[in-house]
Amino acid sequence: MLTFFKDYKKFAIVFLIISAVILALIYNTLNVYQPLNIYQPAMVDEQLVDSTIQHQRKYHKIANFKLINQNGDTITQETYKDKIYVADFFFTTCQTICPIMTDHMSDIQKEIINDDEVMLLSHTVTPKIDSVAQLKRYAKRKGVIDKKWNLVTGDKKQIYELARKSYLAVKDFGDAGPFDMIHTENFMLIDKKRQIRGFYDGTDKEEINRLLDDIAILKEEYKQ
Repeated sequence: MLTFFKDYKKFAIVFLIISAVILALIYNTLNVYQPLNIYQPAMVDEQLVDSTIQHQRKYHKIANFKLINQNGDTITQETYKDKIYVADFFFTTCQTICPIMTDHMSDIQKEIINDDEVMLLSHTVTPKIDSVAQLKRYAKRKGVIDKKWNLVTGDKKQIYELARKSYLAVKDFGDAGPFDMIHTENFMLIDKKRQIRGFYDGTDKEEINRLLDDIAILKEEYKQ
């Protein structure tokens, strides 16, 4: 009888060890690093995408651009070369979602202030109103730090095409006129290859936390 229990005890110990190893393997498998999606036009709400690229399923990247920031400096893709950045669309006289979005961008700015790998980019959808001087006043009021965050204005057609064909972020204004657009609350996470890696509700604090988490995941991708 004693021999039986001794043998059973040995079996139980071996079983527990094997079980622990199996559980550890399962845990590691479930928690393996998962890269972020690379978003293509076909994956996004058709209302936000120009009809010419709605069915594109690969190779989508942010187009080259040349815009002017709050200091009158020219901003291009070279400004964001080898950078991760968060982009959005807004206008300075907006009294609805823009103040919340800008406050949340400011929160992101605080989190990335010492991170040379990450920047911010906000495009106005009303360039005739949002002159350089207007953007500068807005930037001062909102605590924009120039080295981290560019507020840009420029040619309305270019901004419209960036919004609809590159960032997949705004709605067409329909019959109101060519290049008129309705901006959304979307923030877009752009990687170092100019690819869209995430969309977030810029009015939702939980979404901002998710965005910050995704920036960390994206940074990890470059270490792999």
